[in-house]
Amino acid sequence: MRQLIKREIMEQFQNRPYFFDTGIRFECRQCGTCCTGEPGSVLVSAEEVSAISAFLKIEVWAFIERYLYPFRGSFSIREHPDGRCLFYENGCTIYPVRPTQCKTYPFWFNNMRSKDRWIKTTRECPGIGQGRLFIKEDLLDLLETELSETNE
Repeated sequence: MRQLIKREIMEQFQNRPYFFDTGIRFECRQCGTCCTGEPGSVLVSAEEVSAISAFLKIEVWAFIERYLYPFRGSFSIREHPDGRCLFYENGCTIYPVRPTQCKTYPFWFNNMRSKDRWIKTTRECPGIGQGRLFIKEDLLDLLETELSETNE
């Protein structure tokens, strides 16, 4: 059922004009805006657990115990009391192996579903309007990835 809903959502994006039809420029500035602030959940898949623990050169069990908590059949990254991700210290300390949820920001469904939401996101993220041009097909792929990872 969820797969059908996701497919329908993606077909709606593909089959109508949208504010991002001409593409959007974006380059992560590692400013931390998306890594700090209000508490939230950063989903981490089993594959990402292995990759991050290898990157940090610690055993998987130790990584899970120290940095994660169970969430939605997998894990989420713990946060500091102020809501900041445990891996954000003047930049992302696991950037090369960061979770898919982090890799797909700011192109999350909730940010892209309307022009008004996107404008709000552009005010928060200084990387929007900079760097690489993501064409509509790139954006749809990122949206589909984000929907699959966060809504399973």
